[in-house]
Amino acid sequence: MTTEKEKSTIIFAVPFVLLVAAVFGNLFVEGWNWSPFDFSIAAALLFGTASFINLVIRSKKSLRYKLMVSAAIILVLAVVWVELAVGIFGSPVAGS
Repeated sequence: MTTEKEKSTIIFAVPFVLLVAAVFGNLFVEGWNWSPFDFSIAAALLFGTASFINLVIRSKKSLRYKLMVSAAIILVLAVVWVELAVGIFGSPVAGS
């Protein structure tokens, strides 16, 4: 069984690995043009999501509840990320 500290480490390692992959993508993939502002927004979204999921995982609720809330949090992250990237809703913060 993993301890709370190990769970937190794993939860926060995922956004870190994704950001490191984005840095390498920005360096080596043609057409990948993220600015420092883009990286800061991505870090805020990813680590904010990890923080919320960490709070849910630490709660004393049932496993089913934790999975449903975590899935909802990830869905919100995906919708916000897509909106910022391509503007599916046409909001003022939309990318593209």
